[in-house]
Amino acid sequence: MFIFLSFISLGFFLFLYSFFSFILHRVHSTSSTGHDNDHGPPTHPIIGCLISFYKNRHRLLDWYTDLLSKSPTQTVVVHRLGARRIVVTANPANVEYMLKTNFSNFPKGTPFTEILGDLLGHGIFNVDGELWSTQRKLASHEFSTKSLREFVVKTLEDEVDHRLIPLLEEAAGSNKVLDLQEILRRFAFDTICKVSLGTDPSCLDLHRAVPPLVKAFDSASEISAMRSMAPVFWFWKIKRALNLGSEKQLKDALRLVHGSVLEIIRNKRRILEEDRENRYCESDLLSRMLLAGHDEEVVRDMVISFIMAGRDTTSSAMTWLFWLLSKYPNQKELIVKELNSVLENGEKQLDFETLKEMKFVKACLCESMRLYPPVAWDSKHARQGDTLPDGTPIGKGDRVTYFPYGMGRMEELWGKDWFEFNPDRWFDEPGGIEGGGELKLVSPFKFPVFQAGPRVCLGKEMAFTQMKYVVARILRRFEIVPVCDDRPVFVPLLTGHMAGGFKVMVRTRSS
Repeated sequence: MFIFLSFISLGFFLFLYSFFSFILHRVHSTSSTGHDNDHGPPTHPIIGCLISFYKNRHRLLDWYTDLLSKSPTQTVVVHRLGARRIVVTANPANVEYMLKTNFSNFPKGTPFTEILGDLLGHGIFNVDGELWSTQRKLASHEFSTKSLREFVVKTLEDEVDHRLIPLLEEAAGSNKVLDLQEILRRFAFDTICKVSLGTDPSCLDLHRAVPPLVKAFDSASEISAMRSMAPVFWFWKIKRALNLGSEKQLKDALRLVHGSVLEIIRNKRRILEEDRENRYCESDLLSRMLLAGHDEEVVRDMVISFIMAGRDTTSSAMTWLFWLLSKYPNQKELIVKELNSVLENGEKQLDFETLKEMKFVKACLCESMRLYPPVAWDSKHARQGDTLPDGTPIGKGDRVTYFPYGMGRMEELWGKDWFEFNPDRWFDEPGGIEGGGELKLVSPFKFPVFQAGPRVCLGKEMAFTQMKYVVARILRRFEIVPVCDDRPVFVPLLTGHMAGGFKVMVRTRSS
């Protein structure tokens, strides 16, 4: 009874603390930023936009997109109960200002790093300042090496030849329905674990149970993402303090994730120490970091960050591309035509050099990510008061969010046909690839799916390599046919995915 009453007292104290902190923040926000624009959601004293937020909780992305499309500056201000003032923008000039021009004033900030801190620790995606700079330099060196590039392609070749293609052939022969989203996620997890950890979890072997690490990683990612989407921002902190519900599940999942990764690190360290003659022949990122002498916990957090970034982002992009191609069969045939041309109808090998020649495949991937970006939004927190290029005032501590999902749907950025899957928009000549065009340079601040500026994604080229390789291998041999004609629902967690999966039939391509 005493413990129960203590929990009630703690919960009530946290509620009062959060409530009065919110009032102080609102007063400070109002006094420090002057007037807000008139294009945000309806806002009320104390509760902010809680009513509108709750009404639109099942369509948050489209709700924000609607608000932004009606704003002359493609920027809106949002007040949420328990959270600092939030500025959401789809304006490329603002994005460039945040991510490049005044980069130092827009770190991720404590409110963001708290949300993902339990999962990512002090990994590169969840830190600022000197700690970020140090990890960035280390990772930048490793990602730029030719040996890692070659290792990635070799890993892709092994995983596709020995697991993915046989699995699809079996499905085609037995008329079996597959969840292609799940298949691609398993494939990506196997691949990123081989590249990052030098281990093979064998997720793509459907005859084996899903490894506990994968389930725990999924659970931890989903619960961490839901923290930022709760109607009342601070509610997750109360649940964590009381070890209740989803926060208890998160704690259990993290214990398994961190423990499993640390065990892999220690085993790898032991192998490297025992095999001193061949230790420098290891190509995975974990071996490279351990040989460089980095601390165990730092390595753990960096590896977890790499796994999260490398797994769900590429599988998400490919899942949506295969669905879009099922709706635009002419574009799919143009991909096959390009593949046959680049590979000279099978005379040339699919390697790093031939992958670079696949311009139309890359255009299709970019167009898919424009409409369905793997990361729907990303936030920073202002270190000092500021003013965005469009005139929006920013207060110290305000959350400033740029919104790739909404940006891909702005008529001002992509024209009246923004809703069409049109890879030709990525070429510098009318007619796209058939018109002899080259891929044009599109500002990363207009298309920030890989971030931009100093924090631009180090794995961008590796991601395109993986996606182009998989798309090429699948489309040259198979037809992917969705079993349902309904438009899928895009669900934004840490990375966007297709609600309910992507159920397909696989057919062997004739000739």
